[in-house]
Amino acid sequence: MRQIDIFDTTLRDGEQSPGVALSPEEKLQIARQLAKLGVNVIEAGFPIASPGDFQAVKRIADEVRQVSICALARANTKDIERAWEAIAKGEDPRIHTFIATSPIHMQYKLQKSPEQVLEQAVAAVKLSKSKVSNIEFSAEDASRSDADFLGRVFSAVIEAGATVLNIPDTVGYATPEEFAAFIKAIMERTKGVEKVKLSVHCHNDLGLAVANSLAAAQIGVHQLEGAINGIGERAGNAAVEELAMAIKTRRDQFQLETTINSKEISRTSKLVSRLTGMIVQPNKAIVGKNAFSHESGIHQDGVLKERSTYEIMSPDSIGADMDTIVLGKHSGRHAVRERLTELGLEIDESRLDEVFKEFKLLAERKKEVTTDDLFTLVDSQTNNGPQVTLEYLQVSSGTQIVPTSTLGLNYKDQRYEDAACGDGPVDAAYKAIDKILGIKHKLLHYALQAINEGEDSQGEVTISVQFNGHTVGGRGVSPDIIESSVKAYLQAVNRAYERGWITFTL
Repeated sequence: MRQIDIFDTTLRDGEQSPGVALSPEEKLQIARQLAKLGVNVIEAGFPIASPGDFQAVKRIADEVRQVSICALARANTKDIERAWEAIAKGEDPRIHTFIATSPIHMQYKLQKSPEQVLEQAVAAVKLSKSKVSNIEFSAEDASRSDADFLGRVFSAVIEAGATVLNIPDTVGYATPEEFAAFIKAIMERTKGVEKVKLSVHCHNDLGLAVANSLAAAQIGVHQLEGAINGIGERAGNAAVEELAMAIKTRRDQFQLETTINSKEISRTSKLVSRLTGMIVQPNKAIVGKNAFSHESGIHQDGVLKERSTYEIMSPDSIGADMDTIVLGKHSGRHAVRERLTELGLEIDESRLDEVFKEFKLLAERKKEVTTDDLFTLVDSQTNNGPQVTLEYLQVSSGTQIVPTSTLGLNYKDQRYEDAACGDGPVDAAYKAIDKILGIKHKLLHYALQAINEGEDSQGEVTISVQFNGHTVGGRGVSPDIIESSVKAYLQAVNRAYERGWITFTL
């Protein structure tokens, strides 16, 4: 079996999904889980994009091991220098530099001639080579580029020191047979292609990202790029879990293997969904809620007799049966710590104290605290510095009254109170917070999902908010969805305040 690498871009291309705004701490959590999943390369971000993105990439490079850490950079000096500064201490650090090569991009976006693009690509790879030995070069919009020109560019960047050549279907335009033939044509035209790894990065605009990636895998490329749950620009990327399970399930067809630990797929999918606020559609392949459900009587009968009649893989194979750990209000601190250890959640004693305190409060409000609840409790204990916190919340809403919210906030041991009306109880609560703190927001994205099944499930709200032109995310969890909405907004407020994007007029 030939091994093929999995390059994960959840934290870079995936985070470019509309409405997604991850904090550096959340990106680090995802990176650690991706390492457990067994991906070969983590594209941690685009360091030049913002100070926050730089800090996130640097933390991941400094702290996450046993996986190559990659940073994206346009083909210019400033981007490459910043990328290297972020990943210098990373495990097998990789600079991923790119420039567009299609006629439409060169003419209208870059406004450069093909010769200028070729010269810039070579210069970028040479500069990257002076920093690091592991260099990936991407020809943006490759699938709409001229094969002869692409062969010239790739030959030149190989000579300049590139170790991985990426052939992206940037706008999701290709079809599987066409894409495979195009890659073969490029390989024939690229001098020194045997010295490097070939990679593909496929988008899902026509729903063909996974199919195109697997077609490329069958003709010999060495690396497939994708994101967890298929998130990313526009219609998203090839879904990493679909690539991994297709290769594993149809090993007879592909004759390939990956380093992916498939039992971590469900956990990784849920973590990314929770932190990004992008709910996985129920009929999503591999990780959707209905992926292993059987409604038809004929199907149910067949599965009861022999699961393989209608299941080509088992829930256990992706770790979907892990949600069996249940704790209650009588569980002690030791039991909680043991459960966290079993789940691979390593936290220090001070954080354990906070998690256990929140656990006891939650256990009083619902009958059972599940595995997903534990992950959420740990995820929520990430705030640093002085925080605005919720002391109390009261809402009044109905069909014949104006929604009103009264709430009290605590900041630096002082209570501040006010009330406001709104279009609904959540809007009223957000306006009351704005009145108290003297701020103004624009809500860009709001997502609500249940953490687990049952009438006592916690509601998790994920939002992205804009303050003074800066976008920040927030997440809140509670059995009460209004409370979880307020917690999400306060987390966003605290993050914006820490970054200097807003000031309080308390």
